Amino acid sequence: MTYCVGMLIDAGLIMMADTRTNAGIDNVSTFKKMHIFEGKDRFISIATAGNLSVTQATLSKLEEGIKNPETDEVETLETVPTMFRAAELVGKVLRSTQLQIKAGYEAEGVSFGATMLLGGRIGDGALKLFLIYDVGNSISCGRETPYLQIGELKYGKPILDRALTSETPFNEAVKLGLISFDSTMRSNLAVGLPIDIVMLRNIPNSKPAFYRVERTDPYFQTLSREWGIKLREAQASIPRPPFVSPLE
Repeated sequence: MTYCVGMLIDAGLIMMADTRTNAGIDNVSTFKKMHIFEGKDRFISIATAGNLSVTQATLSKLEEGIKNPETDEVETLETVPTMFRAAELVGKVLRSTQLQIKAGYEAEGVSFGATMLLGGRIGDGALKLFLIYDVGNSISCGRETPYLQIGELKYGKPILDRALTSETPFNEAVKLGLISFDSTMRSNLAVGLPIDIVMLRNIPNSKPAFYRVERTDPYFQTLSREWGIKLREAQASIPRPPFVSPLE
């Protein structure tokens, strides 16, 4: 299991991914799930969740490229003209990869599902964020709900639903993303540190920034501790239900 989140706000793009893989209770390890494709005029980040062999094969094929039947040329993430076309390319490769291995996995009763978050910018185009499903189709992130998630998303979703808006300041959005990770890790041991973070501000010619939250990261330790304290304080400050007897 994994947890990845992408946030597309007015101030920029933030993508986060944990690094835990789980092949049973006695086989838990760390594996990078955030992958970067850079060129002179583009920055593209892909976060992956689901069957590891499917996502690895898909990423390898994306690096090699696939032939575009309309132009008869090999197309890669380094040559696509727009982020929308990048999402189409990733979806097409993901779907074809799954169809190739489907029979073998179904025979063994193994899940072969996989999803991806794709975010970035090409040329002077706007920052974009897409969620790509295992059937190859995708949805784009909008202002009304300025985030997308894949993997073990249910524990971190309430945090983002209540606090994140398109107008949220950049640093505050990073903090909210980390709180959503802390809440997820509290409830699901299959999601864990380190957390890889990609940050790209919505400023012309801005450069991406990268950060890895390690197990000993002092800020994350403080955030986790303070979040727990503030939750208990907020819970205690809310009046108790008047329909329950004080003696109970």
